[in-house]
Amino acid sequence: MKRSSQIRLCLLGGLIAGSGSGCTPRAGAAANAGEETRISAESYDPNDHYVAGAGYYHAPFRAFFPYRYNHYDAQRREYFFGGQWAAQPCQSVVNLSAPTPEAAAAAEAARPVITRHGFGGTGGSHHIWS
Repeated sequence: MKRSSQIRLCLLGGLIAGSGSGCTPRAGAAANAGEETRISAESYDPNDHYVAGAGYYHAPFRAFFPYRYNHYDAQRREYFFGGQWAAQPCQSVVNLSAPTPEAAAAAEAARPVITRHGFGGTGGSHHIWS
């Protein structure tokens, strides 16, 4: 087998392997493979879990915020947690919780809707075989 044939087979194998996996956002700690999980007051999320559009989940405060839990701002010389700034980081043993119904509804509404699957149709004008 020629080297160019081996390269084509390798590229073709990569395309076939990647074509079945779509690009669908997943949220929540208990998301199943290939299935999008909705944010709700019954879904438990770990501290600092990021959800596009909603932000970072702060488990001790059961809500989403724009910065990571205990984010340090060097200019302010303060830590951010639970929607507030403080001189000392928050010390909490809570690292997993369910968001409040209000926080879950707001986070779910803020999430972008993205649905992409595969590489498009097979009738395109771009081919790897020439």
